[in-house]
Amino acid sequence: MSALATEHHAINLAQGFPEFPVSETLIELVYHYMVKGHNQYAPMPGLLRLRERIAEKIATQYLKKVNPETEITITAGATEGLYTTIAALVRPGDEVVILEPAYDSYIPAILLQGGIPVTVAMNRDFSVDWPAVEEKVSPKTRMIIVNTPHNPSGMVFSAEDWQQLSNIVQKHGIWVLSDEVYEHIIFDGLQHQSVLRYEALARHCVAVFSFGKTFHATGWKVGYVVASAALTQEIRKAHQYLQFSVHTPTQYALADFLENENHYTSLGSFYQKKRDLFLRHMQTLPFQPLKAKGTYFQLFSYKNYTDFPDRQFANYLTREAKVASIPISVFYQDKTDHHYLRFCFAKHDETLIQAAHFLSQFL
Repeated sequence: MSALATEHHAINLAQGFPEFPVSETLIELVYHYMVKGHNQYAPMPGLLRLRERIAEKIATQYLKKVNPETEITITAGATEGLYTTIAALVRPGDEVVILEPAYDSYIPAILLQGGIPVTVAMNRDFSVDWPAVEEKVSPKTRMIIVNTPHNPSGMVFSAEDWQQLSNIVQKHGIWVLSDEVYEHIIFDGLQHQSVLRYEALARHCVAVFSFGKTFHATGWKVGYVVASAALTQEIRKAHQYLQFSVHTPTQYALADFLENENHYTSLGSFYQKKRDLFLRHMQTLPFQPLKAKGTYFQLFSYKNYTDFPDRQFANYLTREAKVASIPISVFYQDKTDHHYLRFCFAKHDETLIQAAHFLSQFL
């Protein structure tokens, strides 16, 4: 969709990347450590100073004590963290339960290990049908992958969701891989319910996070994985031969930045203003929003406007209305089409207003 947007000179609300500049302080810190000579390999698990700052952040945010030496690993973005975890824990013939719609890197990573993806559709409102999830658990089930705040729907897990998942995990003895890259982008007074908050899941979980989403620097590809010491030992065995280490000066810079900045504490309110502005300007369109509770994505149903397949309609709007979105059917293995489009609102106000204007002029 980004290529199509470029081809047709459309506003790109498809791909999920922020339009905002990275903090000048953070950029200056990266430059400072480059000039200072920190340009060789970082330690394989990541710079200890950075892992210590992450441990402090987790203790503050999630009231969870994590050992920075044995339970945190710095990865080349969250996607590498996800892949490394799957590579470490999934064996040929193992089944992995995935809630759909789902981020597109999960299933390829499972297949590359010889694993078997087992998909469970979320409800039409993108809540989770936990009895349906448990029905898909078998003696071959190795892991379940969850994502909150959820891409593409913008929904978030509640404490009740985690309790239901905890019951399944403890009953069947399976691992949980929790994708929490949008942890700080959550709205309307809600609090992110990280898997790390739940002690009963602690021995069974791996949590993956992203600095790119938090600091508007998706191109830097720096994330981290949090797991028990035993699981971390296995994850690092895979990480060592996939990536080995992550960009050294950026790790030093992030360690300093986390020590002196609380940028992430206001990230939810920052993006909520973007969401609300976008919804206001889209309200004249013949679309029905499913109001996002988190992430920087907003879904709209167009089922009352046309019965076009969502891929066809998304292409049509990109070419004709000059606004690119993502059709939700691509997040399902069977291409389930409920006539939803996903728009990214991590953009300047002017971009969002102009996109809504283009759509209102065309529809």
